[in-house]
Amino acid sequence: MGAQTVVADVADELARRVATGQYAPGDLMPSVRQVAEEFDMNRATAQLVLGRLESYGFVDAHRGRGFTVRDVRRAGGVDVYRRLFRLSLPSPETAAEMFANIVAAERAIVLEALLDYTAAERGIEPAVLTAAVDELETLARSADPDQVRMLELEVGLVRTVLTDLGHTMQRAVLNSVGEMLFEVPEAARAYFVVSPDLHVLVWRALLAVWESENGPSEAQLALFEDLFAMYHEKVLARFGELVGLDTGSEERRHSATA
Repeated sequence: MGAQTVVADVADELARRVATGQYAPGDLMPSVRQVAEEFDMNRATAQLVLGRLESYGFVDAHRGRGFTVRDVRRAGGVDVYRRLFRLSLPSPETAAEMFANIVAAERAIVLEALLDYTAAERGIEPAVLTAAVDELETLARSADPDQVRMLELEVGLVRTVLTDLGHTMQRAVLNSVGEMLFEVPEAARAYFVVSPDLHVLVWRALLAVWESENGPSEAQLALFEDLFAMYHEKVLARFGELVGLDTGSEERRHSATA
């Protein structure tokens, strides 16, 4: 195993401790000597490990004091949040809370994009969208659907719509959200809590609306929004199951904060 691999692996382990709360914001990180001793490495390599953590945005360096843990949940940017989510899986409650935030951001962007595109002058060639949905259907009908690829296709469809609408900021955020989801298999699987065929049916229905002369009624739009919200509730519940969340403790936490 190369030195860089060792540095990355140990940095990830320490970052995981930050992500799961073992090291709390403001705590002093283990010193170079302590890291060297725990992971059986020389001090120069241990210094590189702590430097890597700083580059991740997980710690701050203080001359004469060492490194302190940052409040990464509040102060971190998208890249920090992405790493934090991936490393939080050993702590199901933390992972589920972060996933709920990711899903909320994704849902807001996707729902707005689909509704805006339905009401807008549509400039995308229908064949472009149809080809992507055709590939989605082929995957859905396979014996073992590639759920990550299916999610990539769906995110790609929404990105295409956002580009046509000129919503470049939302597209940038969706790109980052997609990367977070693709890195965590449990997240991608959660999006297919209902049969993959249902995803195809929804996209076919959207294509039919977009290709028709008559748009949906207000009642149909309201129903779509309600179904969209219900679907994402199921996604959250499925993710909790996949990461081993104690649903009893989760229900108690929600009731305590309600």
